[in-house]
Amino acid sequence: MITVTIDSRVKQVVSNIRNLPTPPIVFHQIQKVISSPNASATQVASILAEDPAMSVKVLKLTNSAFYGLSREIDSVKQAVVIVGMEAIRNLVLSASVLEMFKGKNVDEEYQEKFWRHSLATAFCSRILARAIKTRGIVDPDAAFSSGLLHDIGKIVVCGFLPDAYLKFNEERMKDRVAPNYEIEERILGYNHCQIGTLLTSQWKLPAKLIEAITFHHHPQQSTAADSMPYLVNLANSIAKKTFYKDEDAFLVGSPDKAVMEYLDISAHEMEAYGQMLHDEYLKAETFITLAGLN
Repeated sequence: MITVTIDSRVKQVVSNIRNLPTPPIVFHQIQKVISSPNASATQVASILAEDPAMSVKVLKLTNSAFYGLSREIDSVKQAVVIVGMEAIRNLVLSASVLEMFKGKNVDEEYQEKFWRHSLATAFCSRILARAIKTRGIVDPDAAFSSGLLHDIGKIVVCGFLPDAYLKFNEERMKDRVAPNYEIEERILGYNHCQIGTLLTSQWKLPAKLIEAITFHHHPQQSTAADSMPYLVNLANSIAKKTFYKDEDAFLVGSPDKAVMEYLDISAHEMEAYGQMLHDEYLKAETFITLAGLN
């Protein structure tokens, strides 16, 4: 069973990492503003105006097939009004994370696989959030960010803990049955969920997002009254089944039946969501470009 307690060992591992990326000031400013009940689109737009590069990214994403708007948005304030402040926060977070880890001592092949899977899980989380209402309403943009960041601990290990990454890979080649988090705990004494939880807690990200990262392998262990960990778990499974081929096929595994039951999803519906993900991912060019994958 996965361990999610953030013990002193994990804290020490993360605290010893130099130059660990942090979200830009603009994200924290937006986060602070929209937590206020009196927040306005004008305030959020003013913050974005202080960061021209981020403003351009937000406009590109807002005008991309990701939202499929019927008319072009030509100002940040317009974007905030039309897609909403929560959506803008999640767009800024997504763009920030993709930029923060780009080229950070990470093997190029691994980085491409990592971000492609993370984006696939993000798109699938968004699809499921829009479609599944049996356990309450989940915001699709927040689901996207949760899916994008679900494995963020892995990129930290790869980019900043090279010895640990090497040990993990050596064991992964020997053991093609156990899930990654079990091998991590066996070899390293911690797992990517713990690293991701600690990192995103330090970033002061929304609690629901951290909860999804922490429990995406075992959502039943979450005590929060929220279905996000279940959605991300299922999206992760669908993304692997849809896109993992050839040398990665052994990593696909089987979907968690308890999660399917919790969300009231049948095997037939899983196949349908996989096809929807395949079609939706074709529209992901803007995010692919942000991640530097094309």
